Amino acid sequence: MAHIFIGIGSNFNRDNNIIASINILKKTFGKVTVSHVYESEAVGFKGQNFYNLVAEFHCDLTIKALINKLKEIELHLGRSRKKTDQVVTAIDLDLLLYDQVIDTAYNIPRAEITKNAFVLKPLAELAKNRQHPVLATSYQELWLTYPAHKQKLKEIVLSTSPQ
Repeated sequence: MAHIFIGIGSNFNRDNNIIASINILKKTFGKVTVSHVYESEAVGFKGQNFYNLVAEFHCDLTIKALINKLKEIELHLGRSRKKTDQVVTAIDLDLLLYDQVIDTAYNIPRAEITKNAFVLKPLAELAKNRQHPVLATSYQELWLTYPAHKQKLKEIVLSTSPQ
């Protein structure tokens, strides 16, 4: 079974979509551990602020099958991939890590891990001593050395807890 970390984000109906995605992940994969939830500004487009977190679980799917399953969950929760100036994202599920696999065709490990605080901070919570497969540095160390001026995150407590 592969050790999986995924990034979860939403900027539309955020509480409900985050909770619904966690519940579906639990029904699909069993035990799922989640980080705290953080609010951050949209990156790369105009849109409402996002809620972001990282989920950890184990599964026996291949990388391709897992990515397809995550896309299926996104569609089920109302994800639209239409390009507009204002982007509304019901749910975004991104495969960050699949064991210690390095696969450039699937962007594993996902490049955003070291670029965006809203990915690195919650990942460092769940996998603080785990080593980045390319950089051979722990996620905790990557977070501790992440530029302070780019750490614009606000911890959020969701109005309803996942079941």
